[in-house]
Amino acid sequence: MSLASRNAVVTGSTSGIGLAIARALAKEGANVMINGFGEAGAIEKERSGIETEFKVKCLYNGADMSKPAEIAAMVHEAEEKLGSVDILVNNAGIQFVSPVEDFPIEKWDQIIAINMSSAFHAIRAAVPGMKSRKWGRIINTASAHSKVASPFKAAYVTAKHGVAGLNKTVALELATYGVTSNCISPGYVWTPLVEKQIPDTMAARNLTREQVIHDVMLTAQPTKQFVTVDQVAALAVFLCSDAASQITGANLSMDGGWTAA
Repeated sequence: MSLASRNAVVTGSTSGIGLAIARALAKEGANVMINGFGEAGAIEKERSGIETEFKVKCLYNGADMSKPAEIAAMVHEAEEKLGSVDILVNNAGIQFVSPVEDFPIEKWDQIIAINMSSAFHAIRAAVPGMKSRKWGRIINTASAHSKVASPFKAAYVTAKHGVAGLNKTVALELATYGVTSNCISPGYVWTPLVEKQIPDTMAARNLTREQVIHDVMLTAQPTKQFVTVDQVAALAVFLCSDAASQITGANLSMDGGWTAA
């Protein structure tokens, strides 16, 4: 499969799942725009590395995913500099763990904005071009938490359920335009986001680090293994292929069996 004629925007892609997806798309020949926060030198190393390794164009846009105007401007910049946005991967996300009665309102608002509303704003900006070209792939990184809940994650679970609903609506609206919209819902993937929530979960549940990993995180996954970023990226690449053109509105689990029960 080749994506040599395609251009992609991947949000939250300076590390973790997003970076793996951006690299996998570039490996197939797609030009990519990466996005996210981080140290400028590290981001530039990743950006230039993608260009050098895969011989594609790679841009960086530091749009804040909590700001609708910046999200729209990012998509429009990609259209202007790359020529189109054929693939949109809504991957940006943050986490915060707290009992619901203590959940900070500002954290609720931030997670809803970044994990859910940002996907709407990016899709809204990208859809006109996709419809005009009669081709597009929208991929939303959801979560096992788009299907089931866990305690102490009120905002995250709510946001991911919302992304799953948005995905269905977008898929139905675009079904006759050659544009698909799908969710990938991983279980626990070993990323900086997961690693950072370990101390909070330790505090919230009064557990050791090892107990959080084995008794909280991996207890949910029957395989007792973390999903890898490369596995998620490979599924994203497949969803961009012609073989996946009749997969739309789906929420594809990659969670070691977590949501099978």
